[in-house]
Amino acid sequence: MAWWLWVVAGCLIGMLEIVAPAFVFLGFAIGAVLTGLIEWLGVPPSGWMGSSWPHHILVFAVLSLAAWLALVAIFGLKRGQVKVWDRDINDN
Repeated sequence: MAWWLWVVAGCLIGMLEIVAPAFVFLGFAIGAVLTGLIEWLGVPPSGWMGSSWPHHILVFAVLSLAAWLALVAIFGLKRGQVKVWDRDINDN
């Protein structure tokens, strides 16, 4: 499987995150780009992935989940923290 397809898919999913900011697509974008980089660099999981589509999807899913959990840990609300809105966008 071509590594660049994963990188292009990651970029497209990243653009989807910009258009519809849901904070979910960014994890998928990072997972797809990392899967493509693993395939391109030839690091150990690439030998196991080979040309097997299910193995690629499994690596993509694990990397996407790890990226999403890392993003939530870094940028998400901390335990016990509450987001308080003190000003409305329509207030002048």
